[in-house]
Amino acid sequence: MSPDLPGPLRAAIAVRLEGVSRRDLAERAARVSAAYRGGGGSAGVVLTPDDALAYALARLPATYAADIAAFSAVAEACPDFAPATLLDAGAGPGTASWAALEVWPQIEAALMLDESGPFLDLARILAEAGPPVIAGAERRRTNLTAAQVEPWPRAELVVASYVLAEIPAQAQGPLVDRLWDACEGLLVLVEPGTPAGYQRILDARAQLIDAGARLAGPCPHAQACPLTEPDWCHFVQRLPRSRDHRLAKGAEAPFEDEKFIWLAAARAGVTIAPFAARVLAPPHQAKPGIDLKLCVDTGALEPRFVPRRDKPAFAQARRLDWGDTI
Repeated sequence: MSPDLPGPLRAAIAVRLEGVSRRDLAERAARVSAAYRGGGGSAGVVLTPDDALAYALARLPATYAADIAAFSAVAEACPDFAPATLLDAGAGPGTASWAALEVWPQIEAALMLDESGPFLDLARILAEAGPPVIAGAERRRTNLTAAQVEPWPRAELVVASYVLAEIPAQAQGPLVDRLWDACEGLLVLVEPGTPAGYQRILDARAQLIDAGARLAGPCPHAQACPLTEPDWCHFVQRLPRSRDHRLAKGAEAPFEDEKFIWLAAARAGVTIAPFAARVLAPPHQAKPGIDLKLCVDTGALEPRFVPRRDKPAFAQARRLDWGDTI
């Protein structure tokens, strides 16, 4: 699906930008971007409505693009999965909820949880331009890592997008348990595609497998990850930049490439379409043929060369991209 923001969301952000100092937004966006690159997330820098708007300008498009790419891959892996309920934990301005509705438009009810008042206020404002499910979503201010007297409401689809990076490492295990407890169908985690983000996903992967989850991706197996340092698993989604987006980030290129990593864990009732391998790097095409780096269902990392002279296999290989399944 397109990594572009949905038209109503893009228009709603544009309305909020009217009359706002671009210089002030650029300064705030720079702090948001610096916090993101430093691995600290947005929690410490999004303190006011203007901070939340700067985040929407600087980071929301890339986060949405990563979410839509991950959710599309999950929908391909679980084509019969049709959730009616959504729990968006660490929702921020509602980015993952918008992406989930694009991929699963049959969702009937959504709950957004976040500790940030400015984020939830912006989520409410932007949602007014969205589909009825987004506009009518419940938004609840909640500390995701605080002790809970009662469990969260259960949902068929539970998502946590760019959330684990925001919390202390020791809080991740209990949070993943809460997310899994709330999940009735699929739990989808999306994190920055950095070595640290990959490690967070690895830890969550092991924890969820121990809890009885079945993996719906990106791994074609539930064995130990075959990658070794300094390599790490991640994917890339290219997205366009608007003029305001470029100004906010001090960038000239009309696009950016967002690195991300994701994990989908399924309950027993969800059907997962099996696949033999996933492409873990950009295919390298040369005159003799195409080189592929594959993670295969045996649990191994397998380089594979597809010669040009094998026309049927070459025709298939040349259509493959980073992140695709075979």
